Amino acid sequence: MGRPVPNSFLHLITSYHHGPRQHLTSDHHKAQAVQLLKNRRVELMATAASSALQKFTTLGTKIVAVGRNYGAHAIELGNTIPKEPIIFLKPTSSYLPNGGTIEIPYPYESLHHEVELAVVIAHKARDVSESKAMDFVGGYAVALDMTAREIQSSAKEEGLPWTVAKGQDTFTPISSFIPKSMVQDPHNLKLWLKVNGEYRQKGSTKDMIFKIPYLISHISSIMTLFEGDVILTGTPPGVGPVNLYQNITAGIEGLIDVNFDVKRRLRPLKQ
Repeated sequence: MGRPVPNSFLHLITSYHHGPRQHLTSDHHKAQAVQLLKNRRVELMATAASSALQKFTTLGTKIVAVGRNYGAHAIELGNTIPKEPIIFLKPTSSYLPNGGTIEIPYPYESLHHEVELAVVIAHKARDVSESKAMDFVGGYAVALDMTAREIQSSAKEEGLPWTVAKGQDTFTPISSFIPKSMVQDPHNLKLWLKVNGEYRQKGSTKDMIFKIPYLISHISSIMTLFEGDVILTGTPPGVGPVNLYQNITAGIEGLIDVNFDVKRRLRPLKQ
């Protein structure tokens, strides 16, 4: 049998939870106090985990992006609707916090905007089943997958990766962390994006072809996901160019919004 819990300690627990200051002598009361302690420990662990995930942009190891996960977006770019997720990687060095400046590399004059729901992974995930997948979600964010469309089109024609088109510095503008508890249904969120105050994208996560549990299960069967890793779940229709010196605002309706200016990336001086 385990060591009995001292009455003085049980008294301290109930005092912390604002309960009546009564002398706990019965086994029933002791069991209640121990359960309160266990609950408090779970709460503290959850708070600590959430606190760590607040810094997911420096904590995570990678960004896993999903292409063509909205049928209407696939069609607007002249692509077929995929039968399984199309995934590609973006470096974490492409993150840009809210209020930052998106940089268009020389000699291009524009980038394409793609607003997306970002899923932040809570802890290590490998070969996760769909039924357990949501247990690995720590929270969410709204993100932009900025794309140099000219570079991407050339890469597609030549059968080359999209890294240069999507992985450059500032090409993943992203919001602060949204705790999982704040999102009742991640498959019923309204995404929006404006350029200079004019709506360009409006869509709902309910239209995703591959839902979040399937994406986590599928991706984790290919590569291990770690705490702080992000999955970009695809963009609704309406993608298009944003030009130099324009402004982008975007968000998840009722939850969060972000704001970014767009400028030229300065070229390094030649030695």
